[in-house]
Amino acid sequence: MSARITIVGGGITGLTTAYRFSKLMPGAQITLIEAGDHVGGKIRSSPFAGIAGVDEGADAFLTRIPHAVALAAELGLTDQLTSPAVVSANVWWNGMHEIPEGLLLGVPSDLATLARSHLLSWRGKLRAGLEPILPGTGVGADSVGRLIRKRFGRQVHERLVDPLVGSIYAADTDRFSLAGVPQILDLASNNRSLLIGARRARAKVKAATGPIFAAPTGGMAVLTDSLAEALAAADVEIRTGQSVTSIERSGSGWLVDGEVADAVVLATPARTTAPLVGAISGDAAKALATFDHAGVVMVTLAVAGTDWPRELSAKSGYLVPKPVQNWVTAVSFASSKWAHWRPADADGDVILRISLGRDGRDLTDQSDDALLNAAVTDVGHHLGFSLRPTAHRITRWPLAFPQYRPGHAKRVTGIEADLARDAPGIFVAGASYRGIGIPACIEQGNSTASALADFLEPVRN
Repeated sequence: MSARITIVGGGITGLTTAYRFSKLMPGAQITLIEAGDHVGGKIRSSPFAGIAGVDEGADAFLTRIPHAVALAAELGLTDQLTSPAVVSANVWWNGMHEIPEGLLLGVPSDLATLARSHLLSWRGKLRAGLEPILPGTGVGADSVGRLIRKRFGRQVHERLVDPLVGSIYAADTDRFSLAGVPQILDLASNNRSLLIGARRARAKVKAATGPIFAAPTGGMAVLTDSLAEALAAADVEIRTGQSVTSIERSGSGWLVDGEVADAVVLATPARTTAPLVGAISGDAAKALATFDHAGVVMVTLAVAGTDWPRELSAKSGYLVPKPVQNWVTAVSFASSKWAHWRPADADGDVILRISLGRDGRDLTDQSDDALLNAAVTDVGHHLGFSLRPTAHRITRWPLAFPQYRPGHAKRVTGIEADLARDAPGIFVAGASYRGIGIPACIEQGNSTASALADFLEPVRN
């Protein structure tokens, strides 16, 4: 008898799980159910300002973590990948400051370059300079913010680490677990001095070849669309616009809204997953319901090239630390960052991608007018001139970023143990659990597919 599995959630994790499982167990009956009107989850690309695919969410993936690169190659996308043309970023702290060289997610590895930066005061630099001689602290309270302040002081935290980590994960790093930032967790776990550990880690990065980031030239949705096409070719049933409301036990298997499945993967945000498992594992549901998720807004603007200062063309964007934030948290000069988004002539439109909102400041319920006005006003203030957009697009991402609170790894291990005990054959995967970035979600899809195959081996035999 063919194994029957249901995957709930059509983001990158759910798609990868279905794809990998179809390879591991050919002939299995796989159904993927997505509540939205399209698959891809938080990965979305659409036409804007004459460009066919401008991303509304993530615009790239890390290459040094191999899972996304490997999947792209498997899908035949390698020749379509490109990398940022400009990677010179800044921090706005009452003026633009170049991010000092020698940082690992904001953690300094070179005191000399830090000393030359005008972003920190001399008091802040001197405090950071004490880090290599401080006693080791380990992971401490499992808070990124507490760790960095204890090691480097307040200024390194609020002007470097928190803006960088916060912009990636929409996070308040004082309430963010080290499990969400594995590079910093590794530094804290394996080095007495974070600075010395960061220096060693950067040396390894420099020794590696190739770019750090990559993306399909047609937008990140090319990756998820290609996955969907591969699933269709493998006879995987994809249903969109359908929400799952109940999961019940049925003999040795499960009923998903009344349909039989031998196993179920819930590749949905933790808060969405909680009520689905409430009837089958109260402990898991209770833990899942405690997860927090931050909503963000992406405002995409087109600005006439004649209005855009030439000196900004050599920069990829900037970050705004919390103490000086209004609504805008980060700005990408997308037409500088990506060569294939540059205007064909000097007068053509320049594209900006502007992030608003974060953990503790959800702006997704604000009106379009308020969001557009905030983006134009904040960025104009930062850059020192009035923006006159020729086009704009507003994308809301409510509850988009799971927030890994201190103790996250232990919490996830407990949830998985509860499900294994109470509901064998029910699996959870996705950004809420063991990594937020695209490569981490792909890795979870791969590992979940392997776990599924192991669980269902008796069904095949």
